[in-house]
Amino acid sequence: MELEQILPKDIEKRSFEIITEELGDRRFPDGEAQIIKRVIHTTADFDYADNLIFSENAVPCALAALREGVPIITDTNMGKAGINKKALKNFENEVYCFIADEDVARAAVLGKTTRAWAAVDKAAAMGRDCIFAIGNAPTALVRLYQLVREGKLMPRLIIAVPVGFVNVVQAKELILTLNIPYIVAKGRKGGSNVAAAICNALLYQNKISERTDI
Repeated sequence: MELEQILPKDIEKRSFEIITEELGDRRFPDGEAQIIKRVIHTTADFDYADNLIFSENAVPCALAALREGVPIITDTNMGKAGINKKALKNFENEVYCFIADEDVARAAVLGKTTRAWAAVDKAAAMGRDCIFAIGNAPTALVRLYQLVREGKLMPRLIIAVPVGFVNVVQAKELILTLNIPYIVAKGRKGGSNVAAAICNALLYQNKISERTDI
């Protein structure tokens, strides 16, 4: 098999060309297509063309929130690390992850719950609009669901893509019942890398929109 001769700067472009070719006649709304393709680029898994579920106007709502400087909350430091810091600077967005904070660990012990659950409570206590990018902890999704249903929290977007076997599918299904913007990876697949890829796809779209508006 002959190797393609691709310059390092062109590898990502060629990768997206291959993804587009292999998707064939599949068509998606423009903003959603960019997210789906970036997740496939990150995972090499074409199942995401069918697994990613978008609420109505999820992408426009997310882009508007990012342009307003709304912060992103991740459930893992891996997810936080995977979000492009240069892209974040376009609208002065910040990324927070509270999972390793000492007060979160104490709250989890006292509340007999997970640190991911307690981290959502800490994020809610900020009293700010937030985008939640959950790629690991289904209990974070369960807590988000509860707070939204109780009227105590109204995220601008929930990215619900935890990976795993225990309560993962059920937690994602809860998010699908909420009347708020969401992007959900149905089934067991997902991960912190997927959550970060979705955030990056949104941030890159905002960069393009900013340049187009000038």
